[in-house]
Amino acid sequence: MKRKLFTIIGVTAGAVGAVALAPVALTMAGFTSAGIAGGSVAASMMSSAAIANGGGVAAGSLVAVLQSAGAAGLSAGATAAVASVGGAAGAVLGGVADFFSHSGSPPPPGEDDDGFGEGDETEMNLLETKELMPQ
Repeated sequence: MKRKLFTIIGVTAGAVGAVALAPVALTMAGFTSAGIAGGSVAASMMSSAAIANGGGVAAGSLVAVLQSAGAAGLSAGATAAVASVGGAAGAVLGGVADFFSHSGSPPPPGEDDDGFGEGDETEMNLLETKELMPQ
């Protein structure tokens, strides 16, 4: 299997998965299309926000934004943000999987460890440097 394949898969799966699961997570937290569900995490957040603001929830606050997303769905900007965060998380997990899947094994023929093709040149430069140093 080629190196960095798990990272590519992780980015893709993370971005798609985050966008697909965001509405589910909002609903489970209590931000539904019918409003905030009683006794939910969303109800607790709304109560705290209302107490902090003297009885009302401020427009543009976290509770207001999440309720809007729960009721109407994610906007294009919010979808892009969620996909970016999911992709970044997937990249980290994929990178870890790549690291552990290839640890201790030499790279396939024709492929360097870092992918930049500098390994042989650096090694040669070190040998030339040793030869030029007075003994």
